[in-house]
Amino acid sequence: MPFAQLHLIEPILRALKHQGYVTPTPIQAKAIPPLLDGRDLLGIAQTGTGKTAAFTLPILQHLTNRPTSLVSKTPKVLILTPTRELALQIDESIAAYAQFLRVRRAVVFGGVGQGPQVRALYHGVDFLTATPGRLLDLIQQRHIRLDGVQYFVLDEADRMLDMGFYRDVRKIIALLPPKRHSLFFSATMSPQIGELANSLLKDPVRVEVTPECKTVEKIEQRLFFVDSDKKDELLVSLLKQSHLTRVLVFTLMKHKANKVAYMLTHHGIRADAIHGNKSQNQRIKALDNFKKNRVQVLVATDIAARGIDIDDISHVINYDLPNEPEIYVHRIGRTARAGADGTAYSFCAADERSYLNDIQRLIGEQIQVMDHALHSETAKNATGAAARPPPRGRGRGRGGFGGRGGHRGGFGGHGPRQHFSRRPSGTSRFKPRNRF
Repeated sequence: MPFAQLHLIEPILRALKHQGYVTPTPIQAKAIPPLLDGRDLLGIAQTGTGKTAAFTLPILQHLTNRPTSLVSKTPKVLILTPTRELALQIDESIAAYAQFLRVRRAVVFGGVGQGPQVRALYHGVDFLTATPGRLLDLIQQRHIRLDGVQYFVLDEADRMLDMGFYRDVRKIIALLPPKRHSLFFSATMSPQIGELANSLLKDPVRVEVTPECKTVEKIEQRLFFVDSDKKDELLVSLLKQSHLTRVLVFTLMKHKANKVAYMLTHHGIRADAIHGNKSQNQRIKALDNFKKNRVQVLVATDIAARGIDIDDISHVINYDLPNEPEIYVHRIGRTARAGADGTAYSFCAADERSYLNDIQRLIGEQIQVMDHALHSETAKNATGAAARPPPRGRGRGRGGFGGRGGHRGGFGGHGPRQHFSRRPSGTSRFKPRNRF
C-alpha cells in the first residue's frame, strides 16, 4: 500500500517522495489512519521501524488543516525523548517531512547553552522536541509554557524510565492541558510502562508491529566465545574484513568505549566513541562522521546509542554482552533498518555466560557459534560463579592485548573506576557509578 492511500495531503506526499519513501512501514500503515481520525495511540515497536514518521505525518496534516496562531513561548506539539541525539534526529525528520509546509520548530536539550533555545521559543513554535531535564529547567525559568500544547508525544518511554526520568515525565504531564491528543511509544511494555500509558492516554488505539522483545528476523546473529583479554585482537581481525563497512560496537562502560576506540585507531581503523561523558559538540561530530563514512566504527554505550538512527549499518558488534537481555534486542535492532539485512556479532567471555543464557532464553533461540582462531572453551563451558561477573571491587581485567587491572578495562590499561557525581541543574545528570 503506497502512502497515497493513507489520505495524506499533497505537500506531505511530495516531501515523502522527495525523501525516496513510497511505501509505509507496518507501524506507519497501522498508526497513521487512527491518528488522522484524532485518536490517542499506544505504539509498541522496536527501533528502526519508522515511528517518527508514524506520529509526525498525521500531526503535520492536522496543523495544516486546522491552523491556529502561534503563542509566545508555547509549543503546539511537544515531543519528549530521552536523549539529545534522538531529539536532534526527530527534529531533523520533522524538517524533512515539513519542507513544503510553513512550520516553526525548536529543539531543547542540556549540555549546551540555553540562549539560542530560548530565543527560538520566544515567538512560539509548532513543534518542540525536548529532553526532560532541560525542558523542566526552561519551564521553571518561565521560558516555556505547556498550557497550549495540542499534541503530546512520549517517545522511547521504556528507555526514559530506564534513565531515571520517571518523576520528570510525571511533572511534565501534570503541566499539560487536559484537552489534548497523546501518543505513547515504547519498544517494550513492562507493568510500570503500562501504568504510565494508562494515566496518559484516553481510549487509545494500540498498535504493535512486532512481538514484544523479539529480535528482527532479518538480522543474522553470530556468537564468538573468547577470553576477555583477547577481545581486542578478535575485534581488530573482524574489522579488517572488507564487508564490515559501517559498524556499531557496544560496550557496557563509558571508559571502555574510549579505550576500544583508541585501540582501533592505534591499529589503523577509523573509529570514534560516543557516550554520556562526551560534550554535546563531540557527540554531534562523532555521529556526523559516522553518517558520512569518515569513520568506519562508532563505539557506543547503550544510552548514548539510543539516539542513533542511521541506515546502512552493516554490523553491530557486542564487545560486551548487555546485563539485561532486552537491551540485546535494542542493540542489534540498529542494523537491518528500513527493511535491509544486517548482521550482529556478539563476544562472550566466561563471566558473561549467564548474560548469554538470559539473552537466548528471551529470544527463544540459540545463537550460532562461530569457529575462530581465538575461540575459548573456557568461556563456552563456564557455569556457576565462573559464568557471572565478579563482585564490584574485585573485577578482572577485560579486553586489551594483555590488559590487566582492577576494573573492566580495554587497551591494556589499569587504574581507578570513573565515578560521576550529581551536578547542578543544566549540566550532566548522570548518577554516581552510572554503568552507561
